[in-house]
Amino acid sequence: MNFDYNEEQQLLADSVRRFLQKDYDFETRKKIVASAEGWSPQVWSTFTEMGLTGLPFSPDHGGFGGGAIDLMGVMEAFGDALVVEPYLATVMAGQLIAKNTFPEKDKILSAIVEGKLKLAFAHTEKGARYRLDQVGATAKKAGGGWILEGEKKAVLGAPMADKLVVSARGPQGLGLYLVDKGAQGVALDSYKTLDEMRAADVTLKNVKAEAIGDNASGALGLIEEATDFATALVCAEAVGAMKFACDTTLEYLKTRKQFGVPIGTFQALQHRIVDMFIAYEQAKSMACLACSKADSAKDAKDRMRSISAAKIKIADSARHISQESVQLHGGMGMSEELKVSHSFRRLTVIAQQFGDADHHLERFASL
Repeated sequence: MNFDYNEEQQLLADSVRRFLQKDYDFETRKKIVASAEGWSPQVWSTFTEMGLTGLPFSPDHGGFGGGAIDLMGVMEAFGDALVVEPYLATVMAGQLIAKNTFPEKDKILSAIVEGKLKLAFAHTEKGARYRLDQVGATAKKAGGGWILEGEKKAVLGAPMADKLVVSARGPQGLGLYLVDKGAQGVALDSYKTLDEMRAADVTLKNVKAEAIGDNASGALGLIEEATDFATALVCAEAVGAMKFACDTTLEYLKTRKQFGVPIGTFQALQHRIVDMFIAYEQAKSMACLACSKADSAKDAKDRMRSISAAKIKIADSARHISQESVQLHGGMGMSEELKVSHSFRRLTVIAQQFGDADHHLERFASL
C-alpha cells in the first residue's frame, strides 16, 4: 500500500496545517472552548473558503467528490490542533443525506458545501452501547409528513447544528428523518464532553419531521456505512493527535534536565519514547487501511472487518501513547496549561468513539 498523499492531497493538508498553526494555536483554542458557543464561526467560514465543507460531497452539489483518503490529511491536522468545530458531525450526517433521495436533498447538500448549514446525527440511545440496530424512537405518519417521539443520547455537535438527522422506527422499520433543531417539541440538554467538544441529549416529543428516502429498507446498512466512514476519519484524527503527543514528549525529554543532563539520555526513557513512535507508525498504517476500505470496499463485510481491525489498533495505540506522554512529562503532563493533557483527553475519547476495542474485536471475530 502506498502511504504517501498525492500532490493535491498534500497541498490541502499543508494548507490546513498552516492555517491551524497560525490562527488556531492552543491559546486561541482555549478561548473558543471557553466561549458560550464552544466553536468559532470565523474558523468555520475559513474551512468553507478552503473547500473543506465541500470536499466529501459530489460536484453536483458544488462539492469536490472526495473520499476518506482525501480527508485523511485534513483530519490528521485537526487531531494535531484539537479542532472542536462540528466538522465530523456535519460530514457524517451529510453522508446519510447524500446516499438517499428526497425533495430537499439538493438544497441541503448545497447549503452544507457553502458552509451555511451544520448537521448532527441523532442515533445513540440509552443502553444501546455501540449497537447500531438498537433504536427505540418512533415515527408515525401524519398527513404529508411524520411525527417523531423518543430520546437520543450524546449527540455530538447537536448544540451547533441547524438540523438533525434522526433515526427512528416507523411502520416499515428503521428509517431516517430530518428535523429542524428549533422545531416545536425538540429539547436539548447540552454539555461539554471530556475532550471539550459540545454534545447534547435530545428529547423529541410530537416533533414534525421529513423522511429521508422511502424508509422501506436499507436504513441500517446506510447507518453502518456512514458510521464506518466516520470511524475511519477519527482513526486519521487520532494519528494527528498521536504525532503531536510523540513529538512534544520527545522535545521535553531533550530539554528537561536531571542530575545535570537531559533526561532523554537515560536509556530506559529512550526505550519508552521509541515504543511510542512505533505505536504511532502502526496506527498510521491502520488508519490508511481504514480510509482506503471506506472508499473502495465493494463488500460491506470486507469494509467492516478492515475498519474494525484498524479501530482496535487505534484504540490500543491511543491508550499507550496518551498515557506514556503524560507519564514522561511527569506532574506537568496533567496540568491544564500543557496541550499534551488535552491530547490525552481527545485520544481517550477517540478510543471509545464509534466502538471501543472490545466492541470492534467482537465485530471483527463475527465477520
